[in-house]
Amino acid sequence: MSYKKELRIASLAVQRATLLTQSVFHERVKGTELKNDKSPVTIGDYGAQALIIQAIRHNFPQDQIVGEEDADTLRSNDEMRGQVWNAVKGISLKGEADKELGGPLKDEGVMLAAIDAGNSAGGNKGRFWALDPIDGTKGFLRGGQYAVCLALIVDGEIEVGVLGCPNLPVDDGAPLSAEVGGKDDHQRGVLFAAIRGEGATSQPLGDGELKGNKSISMKSPKITDATFCESVEAGHSSHGDQAQIAEKLGITKPSVRMDSQSKYGSVARGAGDIYLRLPVSKTYEEKIWDHAAGDLIVRESGGIVTDSVGKRLDFGVGRTLKNNKGVVAAPKALHSEILEVVKAVLGSKQ
Repeated sequence: MSYKKELRIASLAVQRATLLTQSVFHERVKGTELKNDKSPVTIGDYGAQALIIQAIRHNFPQDQIVGEEDADTLRSNDEMRGQVWNAVKGISLKGEADKELGGPLKDEGVMLAAIDAGNSAGGNKGRFWALDPIDGTKGFLRGGQYAVCLALIVDGEIEVGVLGCPNLPVDDGAPLSAEVGGKDDHQRGVLFAAIRGEGATSQPLGDGELKGNKSISMKSPKITDATFCESVEAGHSSHGDQAQIAEKLGITKPSVRMDSQSKYGSVARGAGDIYLRLPVSKTYEEKIWDHAAGDLIVRESGGIVTDSVGKRLDFGVGRTLKNNKGVVAAPKALHSEILEVVKAVLGSKQ
């Protein structure tokens, strides 16, 4: 089956959502609330989720959506609901592209219903989309890297993945850095995309029709010359364990710490080489929307993605990766060597 329409709609929907997130990114006040798990949510998270789900429902009305956010807070917070609506109603793609996504949202009620439509339980039967409207919200708030992430999962298998990374350089050959501008001359804003079995691509983000894409692929450097990507937040991945792993592998380059699935995109195009997300808790379960799009894009660019014991990530057991702990993403030629060291370091702690 061809997923070219799904890829096109997903790419346009993510591109449109990044117009909203960037408009909020440059505002001094981003309308931030804390969710029950103490993680932040902003106007940008809610607005991007509404725009993307509207596009999916317009084109694929039978599909379910596993989205990170819900509209409960907005229904009880008039001020924030108004802020989100003001951000959403002014966003559209230029030309005919916006019509493909269903055009502007009609009113606040439609917006709230769209946000709440991300309540699927997921699973291993049928079609659903995994959506993270702003992955790396803390990075978004501090002026760092973040990503808008969307993946189509069919019978537990990721078929389409799209990452919108507004603060990464367009140039696939640009050195890996967590910087978002001001210290270099790179044009920024890149859209990564993949269909299972058809490779991965990158292209510049725009404000209308999709721009021309090009194939991307991972590099396979000598292990001692490799560059690690890791999370900024120590609560997301164990920095101490990663330092031990790097030492055992003979890697001396400092790790580049950045937020969000921008790490997957950076590794997929060869700007970085290895992405580790090492368990920090025996009970924490990773969310599928934090990994689905990036997992496919790395694999389609020539890499391998497993958990910390070598199992493929299982996106067919609900809203979390309950069957997996940690993430190891690396070029095929290096993955097994890295995995053995990961298992040795983590095993020594038990």
